[in-house]
Amino acid sequence: MSWTDRQRAMLRVMGVPLWQPSARTAVPASEPLGPAPVLQEVPQQAPPPAPTPAARPAPAAPSSASAAPLVDAAVAGLGWDALRAAVAACEACSLAGTRTQTVFGVGHPQAHWMIVGEAPGEQEDRQGEPFVGAAGQLLDAMLHAVGLTRGEAPPERQVYIANTLKCRPPRNRNPEAEELARCEPFLQRQIALVQPRILLAMGRFAVQALLRSDEPIGRLRGRVHRYQGVPLVVTYHPAYLLRQPQDKAKAWEDLCLAASLLE
Repeated sequence: MSWTDRQRAMLRVMGVPLWQPSARTAVPASEPLGPAPVLQEVPQQAPPPAPTPAARPAPAAPSSASAAPLVDAAVAGLGWDALRAAVAACEACSLAGTRTQTVFGVGHPQAHWMIVGEAPGEQEDRQGEPFVGAAGQLLDAMLHAVGLTRGEAPPERQVYIANTLKCRPPRNRNPEAEELARCEPFLQRQIALVQPRILLAMGRFAVQALLRSDEPIGRLRGRVHRYQGVPLVVTYHPAYLLRQPQDKAKAWEDLCLAASLLE
């Protein structure tokens, strides 16, 4: 800024030092500009007090995503029996009104392997156990091929199996975002109790729940991911393999990759 001789004289009388940016003091264009220098002025009458602010509107009700941590806090300290009872009594979403029963999970409570599926189907809803029917038979055959079982066995050989959802969606439709959010704390607590050495995520919704990823299974499989420090391998859901048997070889590669991590 250029000052006139008269302005300079007035500023000297007021005791205000002159300030001019130079090449050495100029602020680079890539840095944010600081506050402009404040010039002292002749005292003026104090401004009138600001009006009292109007009352703020009440905050909006929390969405399903923000409500999930409240459920998480409620189940974070539960043991197996209390967790199973909490799942059986859960009415956090509309699926509670259409289920036959909840599908909690099966297997060794300290299994080295934990398998996470998607949502219960019609037969799972009837029997209360994940991965039954043709898809369950295919899974059992895959596990048997690497020396694993869902039946009675030591923790290094018996797996623990759970689903992202504990209730069957009507007509086997895809899970909704709110349903996954409401059920997620139960799955998180199951993983915390099992403390698996390897996680096997089967299907798109299991991947979304554990990795927060919408990428296709084909792009995520074949490498090792991490869930809270636990190695995680992505693979196809057995129900998908029944429809697309040409991908069974890829699922076998995924299973061998997971097994190699525990050798």
